[in-house]
Amino acid sequence: MNPKVIIIGAGFGGLEAATKLAKEPVDILLIDKNNFHTFTPLIYQVATCALDPSEVAYPVRGIFRRNRNVSFLLGTVTAIDTDSQTITVEHSDGQRSEHYDALIVAGGSVYNFFGMEDVARHSYVLDELSDAVRLRNHILRLFEKAVWEEDSAERAALTTMVVVGGGPTGIETAGAIYELYNHVLSHEFSQRKLRARVVLVEMQDHLLAPYPHSLQHAALTQLRSLGVEVILGNGLDGVSADSVTLSDGTEIPTHTLIWSAGVKASPLAEMLGVELARAGRVPIDAQTKVLGLENVYAVGDMTYLEDPEGNPYPMLIPVAQQQAEVAAHNIMAAINGTATKQFRYKDRGIMATIGRKRAVAWLYNRVTLKGRLAWLAWLGLHLVTLLGFRNRLNVLVNWTWNYFTYDRSARLLLEQQQRIAKQ
Repeated sequence: MNPKVIIIGAGFGGLEAATKLAKEPVDILLIDKNNFHTFTPLIYQVATCALDPSEVAYPVRGIFRRNRNVSFLLGTVTAIDTDSQTITVEHSDGQRSEHYDALIVAGGSVYNFFGMEDVARHSYVLDELSDAVRLRNHILRLFEKAVWEEDSAERAALTTMVVVGGGPTGIETAGAIYELYNHVLSHEFSQRKLRARVVLVEMQDHLLAPYPHSLQHAALTQLRSLGVEVILGNGLDGVSADSVTLSDGTEIPTHTLIWSAGVKASPLAEMLGVELARAGRVPIDAQTKVLGLENVYAVGDMTYLEDPEGNPYPMLIPVAQQQAEVAAHNIMAAINGTATKQFRYKDRGIMATIGRKRAVAWLYNRVTLKGRLAWLAWLGLHLVTLLGFRNRLNVLVNWTWNYFTYDRSARLLLEQQQRIAKQ
């Protein structure tokens, strides 16, 4: 029998590890609570009606259907016993235990509300594909409700969207929501004369903290030129179902708060029974092994590893993929008794889009791009890295259609309703 490798999580890190190990004489069990991989950089475009959910997701079983040594299990991991080298997986039909010879934990991250229960209760996040569909339905529902509303103040609150967090997700979401209104909804709701207001709130005095000052300023300028209100140096003090209160006392009547102000490691980290680092991240060594555990590796957002300057590696997709490659190599090295690898991050840069012909990019941490050129670079990169030829083609067609027609086809209001049994 071949050694058995269990991989928890079918995100970018988990898929990369499974792809590398699929070529080796090991049996792989990939576990995830969804039966599809989500291209998370484009989730916000599902929420803002630019893309259909099926265009940013790909079935996990379809990815590995030609690899006989890779199997997939749909379920949620509820326990990890590192002494007996077993994990417990639960599904709606029951639970089961699985033994491993090597384990890769790639659970990713979840949003961090920093103990603010009101924010967790009343906000929307873009963590999973279902979150994007939920937010899309919410936005469309509020505009339809605003048509019925006679009170002008309440009508304004229904069409006011507040985004908290000045990172890439925050600015991309704020820009896309405003474009949804400006290019589509403003024309379709013109008889009622609805006016959308999009407000981006950032606690620091600048956007995009890891970026150079010139790109931070460029992002701010482009957001404001689009029509988004940007409030800097102001945090969130209170949230209710129909308003947001900022640290300086400013109250914004709204029914939509989108939270993108911080993340922490997946709760899977706590199951490993090791002392966790900041944001609940799992400490690993340069070989991606979890400190203090045998045959357990961790990759991606949930890990804590410092770079040569003493800073933790960022929660980015390339970091997860490169760590997964190292983990896969080192598992085979342990099996075969060969030399192991050390993780050395190859940083190719970062970029963020703001809207049509608006973006910023910092390539290889040396070359700065702004505006149209950065936007084209962003489009090209995300198109070629999207899984599946059909998805790439569909996204390209949709982006082209949206660019020339200012239209967004995926704006159907689909909500699950409880079925009433006939008497």
